[in-house]
Amino acid sequence: MADQDAQSPVGIKPPALPSIRWAELPEGPAVVLLDQTRLPAEETELLCSDAPALVQAIQTLAVRGAPLLGIAGAYGVALAAVRGDDVAEASGLLERARPTAVNLGYGVRRAAGAYWAALDKGVDAQRAAAVALAEAEALHREDAEASRRMAQYGLALLEELLPGGGHQLLTHCNSGALVSGGEGTAFAVALGAHRAGRLRRLWVDETRPLLQGARLTAYEAARNGMAYSLLTDNAAGSLFAAGEVDAVLIGADRIAADGSVANKVGSYPLAVLAKYHHVPFIVVAPTTTVDLQTADGASIVVEQRPGREVTELTLPRIGAGGEVGGLPVPPLGTQAYNPAFDITPPELITAIVTEEGAVSPVTGVGLAELCARSSQVTIS
Repeated sequence: MADQDAQSPVGIKPPALPSIRWAELPEGPAVVLLDQTRLPAEETELLCSDAPALVQAIQTLAVRGAPLLGIAGAYGVALAAVRGDDVAEASGLLERARPTAVNLGYGVRRAAGAYWAALDKGVDAQRAAAVALAEAEALHREDAEASRRMAQYGLALLEELLPGGGHQLLTHCNSGALVSGGEGTAFAVALGAHRAGRLRRLWVDETRPLLQGARLTAYEAARNGMAYSLLTDNAAGSLFAAGEVDAVLIGADRIAADGSVANKVGSYPLAVLAKYHHVPFIVVAPTTTVDLQTADGASIVVEQRPGREVTELTLPRIGAGGEVGGLPVPPLGTQAYNPAFDITPPELITAIVTEEGAVSPVTGVGLAELCARSSQVTIS
C-alpha cells in the first residue's frame, strides 16, 4: 500500500475572492483576477485596467486554465470597448496571448462578434460596449452551468466504470474553480465524488515546472476538505504498479476533431501508464474546448514556455509579498526544453466528458455528434 498518512487540513474555508470578476472602480472599469501566481501563500487580487495588462496576466499565468481564459478573453474585449480603446487591436492581442488554449480565442471572438454586430445595427459605441460586456457575463454564467453538468456526467461515468465507490483518483495540473466560472472540469468530478462519499483519495501530481498541482490543486483540495496526497510527477508510475490508481482525471486546453487532447505537459505519460495498467483515463472539458477546425493532434500548436521556468526555481514568498525567485538549478548556460502541453491520442483516452455527455470510445464522429448538440460549437 502507498502511504496514506497525509491528511488534508481541516477547517479551511473557500477563498472570499472569485477567480475573475468585472469591477466598476472609481478610476474606471477593470477585470479583476485572483492572482494564481501568489497562491497558496496569498489570496491577492490583480487589477487589469486595459487589454495589454490582461494579456500580461495571461502570459504570466496569473489567470490560466482553458475555460477561464475564454471568460478572461471575453471580458478583455468588453474592457477595451467600454474604455473606448481599439477593439480590433485588443482582440488580436488577447487571442494571440497563448496559442494552445482554444477557449481564449473563442471568448474573444464571441464578445467581439457581439460588439461588431451591435455596431452594424446602428447603435452607438457605448451601447455596443454594453452588449460586449453582457456577452462576456453570459459566457461566465454558461461556463458555471457547464461545470455543474460535467461534474454530474463525470461522476455517473465513474460509478459505471468503478462501481462500489472508494475511488482513488489521480489528476494532473489544476482543473478546479481556478480554471472555470464554476467548480471546474476534472477536479469538479473528483469533488462530486468527495461530496457523495465515494472518494477515498485524490492523488495530486506536483506538475512541474510551475507546480500547478502542488500550489493550486492541493490548495483547492484542502479548502474543500478532500483526502488528498501530493506526489512528484515521476512517482505516478509506482502508484499504478501498486494498484493505487482507479482512474485518471484531467482537463484539456484543446481537443482536436479526431479526439486528440492537448493538456498540461505530463498528461500523455499518464495516459500511457493508464493504458498499460488497464486504468480508465478520462478527459473532462466543456464543448468550447473542442476545436473541430483542427483535424488532429499533430495540427495543434503547442506553446513553448521560457526555459528559465525549468532552469530557475521561483516560488511565492510564504507570508509576505513578492517571490523567492530566480534561483538557478542547473549549471549556468543550460538549455531547457519546456513545452507547456503534450498531446494524448484518442486511442489512449477512455472517455471525453463534456456538459453534453460523454464520448466513449473517443472517435471523431462521436465527438462531432456530441458537439452538434451544443449551441456553443459551430460545425463547419
